[in-house]
Amino acid sequence: MSESKGVKPGPEPADRVVIGITFGNSNSSIAFTVDDKAEVIANEDGDRQIPTVLSYVDGDEYYGAQAKSFLVRNPTNTIAYFRDFLGKEFKSIDPTHCHAAAHPLDASGIVSFSVKDKEGEEEASSVSVSEASTRYLRRLVGSASEYLGKKVTSAVVTVPTNFSTKQREALIKAANDADLEILQLIADPVAAVLAYDARPEATVEDKIVVVADLGGTRSDVAVIASRGGMYTILATVHDYEFAGVHLDAALMDHFAKEFMKKHNTDPRSNTKSLAKLRQESEAAKKALSLGTNAQFSVESLADGFDFSTTINRIRYEMVGRKVFEGFNRLVEGAIKKAGLDVLDVDEVIMCGGTSHTPRIANNFRGIFPENTTILAPATSTAAINPSELQARGAALQASLIQEYEAADIEQSTHPAVTTVHHISNAIGVVAVGADGEDVFTPIIQAETAVPARRIVHLACPKEGDFLIKVVEGGTHIKVTKPEPKSKAPVENGNKGDDEDDSDFEDSEEEEEEKREKVWKIGSELAEAAVKGVKKGGKVEVTINVAGDLAVTITAREVGSKGGVRGNLAAP
Repeated sequence: MSESKGVKPGPEPADRVVIGITFGNSNSSIAFTVDDKAEVIANEDGDRQIPTVLSYVDGDEYYGAQAKSFLVRNPTNTIAYFRDFLGKEFKSIDPTHCHAAAHPLDASGIVSFSVKDKEGEEEASSVSVSEASTRYLRRLVGSASEYLGKKVTSAVVTVPTNFSTKQREALIKAANDADLEILQLIADPVAAVLAYDARPEATVEDKIVVVADLGGTRSDVAVIASRGGMYTILATVHDYEFAGVHLDAALMDHFAKEFMKKHNTDPRSNTKSLAKLRQESEAAKKALSLGTNAQFSVESLADGFDFSTTINRIRYEMVGRKVFEGFNRLVEGAIKKAGLDVLDVDEVIMCGGTSHTPRIANNFRGIFPENTTILAPATSTAAINPSELQARGAALQASLIQEYEAADIEQSTHPAVTTVHHISNAIGVVAVGADGEDVFTPIIQAETAVPARRIVHLACPKEGDFLIKVVEGGTHIKVTKPEPKSKAPVENGNKGDDEDDSDFEDSEEEEEEKREKVWKIGSELAEAAVKGVKKGGKVEVTINVAGDLAVTITAREVGSKGGVRGNLAAP
């Protein structure tokens, strides 16, 4: 889940100036903390989401939005969508998104780009993906240093959960070459959860969180168990078929067809026209995330013809319907992979630039029950900007660990230390309720990392001995089907109408089917009795699970000195 490497000696902890970085395949962000609050830094162009693009014109290097604009006028000297190539062999990459920019080349198995990056030279230089990453990170660090007024030395960087060890090592090397110390690499979804959980108003509670990271060229969904402030990734899904560029493509096709109706020429058949079409379609998509209408206007789109039109959000949602449905399937697939149901999910956190699209959040609202919080701008006023979440989480983590020696950070985040035991089933107690029925109360949820300690107070329904059983528990989904309604006799004259009505009733019955999450009591671990409890009194049960999964159980009446204690040996 996290990693730290000391490739070359970094600064002393007291001399560090730290930031958080999200180094994305499409866009990147930088953030720092002030008074325990994360703030995202705008670069010199005023951009907080900085396109991961480099461009070279007459020996001058441009990056971010300026470099991205050169995809129309100077595509062969513009390097874009290169982050995912880090640490990979040429034969294993997918260069699809680079077709409109400098194309990746095979340099003895290493991914590289051929660009004219030096002034006055006709010969193009070969720039490896590692060197491109170093140059880009150097520009990010330069922007942050300029903003803060002091040289940034160190960073926590977020990476996708499917980044291999080679890719992580390549990223650390690229950063070190940019004179940046990597304190830690943390998983993108964990950084997103941390950004929310670190807010002053947040409360630490056990919950299941789905993080939908919908980016420009890829989508990543993670299911995370948050237990006492510790995060465990239960399942991840990675997809390259449903992302922001696919929504751009749907809009491009729409506008191209509109243009062809008027001028009988396809703007997608010409490289420069296609680049203009792509750039303006992306701008329209972003405008439709904020408003209900967008203007599409391009000067000399193709064959010298100017083109201007408008599109509303309803039309946009129709042309992008297949992509929106794909996002739904991704989220449902990740939950299924984790062995859970949508009813188990407490929160859905949406991050990544594509998460600004209201239709996606509204579709998710339809998948999950009402008590599941959907944290996105369209569905929650408490939502943080999805494009900034991961950088904020990285900056918060950087502020927490900046005072430690590099060797200590590496040692404490080593897999041998961070890979800990988890309990597979929930542990709870069964006590007799006021109505004489057994009541199961979960105390430690499944997937809690150990050691763990939890306390619960149980009300005593009547005076006397209070019997408690400590058991394992699990959840299952109880489906309650409605009673079929009896059909009234059908008269010949109104048969057709009644048939329509009965079909309508049937559809209503299907909608009324109830699904609810209920606890299922499993094997019994221990039994204890607290004697002489007063009516209305409370019994405190403490369950302590050690690192080796040994369990200690304590039960006592609240306010009394006595109690019972038992131990279960490690399995």
